Amino acid sequence: MKQSIIITLALLSAPLATIGAHEWTLKECADYAVAHNISVRQYENARRQQELRLSTARNSRLPSVDAGVGQNFAFGRGLTSDNTYTNRNTASTSVSLSTSVPLFTGFQIPNSIQLNKLNLEAAVADLAKAKEDIRMQVAKAYVEILYGMEIRDVAHRQVAIDSMQVERLREMAGNGKASEAELSQQKAAMAQSKLTATQADNSYQLALLALSQLLELPSPEGFAIVRPDVSQLPLPGVQPVSPDVVYAEALGVKPDIQAQQLRLQGMEKQVKIAQSELLPQLSLSAGLGTSYYKVYGFGSEAMGRQFKHNFNQYIGLNLSVPIFHRFATRNSIRSARIDRETQQLQLDNAKKTLYKEIQQVYYNAVAARSKYESSGQAALSSGDAFELMKAKYENGKANITEFNEAKNRFLKAQSDLVQARYEYLYQTSLLEFYRGNELKF
Repeated sequence: MKQSIIITLALLSAPLATIGAHEWTLKECADYAVAHNISVRQYENARRQQELRLSTARNSRLPSVDAGVGQNFAFGRGLTSDNTYTNRNTASTSVSLSTSVPLFTGFQIPNSIQLNKLNLEAAVADLAKAKEDIRMQVAKAYVEILYGMEIRDVAHRQVAIDSMQVERLREMAGNGKASEAELSQQKAAMAQSKLTATQADNSYQLALLALSQLLELPSPEGFAIVRPDVSQLPLPGVQPVSPDVVYAEALGVKPDIQAQQLRLQGMEKQVKIAQSELLPQLSLSAGLGTSYYKVYGFGSEAMGRQFKHNFNQYIGLNLSVPIFHRFATRNSIRSARIDRETQQLQLDNAKKTLYKEIQQVYYNAVAARSKYESSGQAALSSGDAFELMKAKYENGKANITEFNEAKNRFLKAQSDLVQARYEYLYQTSLLEFYRGNELKF
């Protein structure tokens, strides 16, 4: 009997796993979420749209070509071919081909091209930021599942220990060595442990559901993650890198900062585009055309001959010099400068937000390191205390309440230790993530 109880306890003390299910690593979860997340795909579409805008800006250097065909009918008094007016119906047909080439636009075209290049680079940075965000969300949800695993394991270990004690007291009560009251008290403790285990199972399933939804999976059924080997998790190392060092490195690699910097450069180009309205605009135009004219009731040349005789060509230069546009240009320049100042404020705010985030992660890492160290000491102490209390209880020198309290402290200390390891690993990995390294553990 004692041997079977020990075997049962050992099996229940092992990590609970989903048998037969594919276990996802953190990298697999993050990569899958990035590939299927709707927000990330929306940012990808925004990047593609910006590529088209850049192409449009570049093509604005090319000439525009237009063709036209017109057919007109006039009724009543009209001009005849001999330049007199009469009450006759007339018809005219015209064909034309024209082109226009911008020669000088006050540097508007090159500045527009540069603006759209910067906007494209900013869109690429926005996409990278969206991918980073989803990876951080996945990592957080992944750790929540690991926490849930630990709490669930502790709850089931407690059920196993309580079940063992119920069996032990039942045998002792049958031999007259324990009272029915003691047995009933232990049964009540086991019932409470089962309730706690059920709640832990539910919390674990909800954590799985949260991560599966981040991955856009249709259902959490069969979904499981790889559980790190607790013995392989790193011990607390040196003090985490200071926030100032991490911040200095993050400024050069974080895509949200890069996006804001690129948009600030774009605002500089926007000011120049507005200022281009103060400069003259020069364009080259050319065209071909011909026409056919007929007055009903009068003779006229055949259409082919008229097209040949009326064929004309033209070429010209068009210069437009802005003089006064009701202060619209002046206000456009002022508005562009205000937009530039606003973008500078957005960049400053993004930098401050980044520094605050790094500070928060840094102090979380410091706290996790201290908690990790103290949890290790607490686990050793509670383990020794439980073994002593167990021996006293089995020898009749301690009551069941004292035994259960020692047991609960021991199991909680074990759970706190593993959770502290995960928290320390997560916070230190997050700190490295801000430095441009891959988020992994």
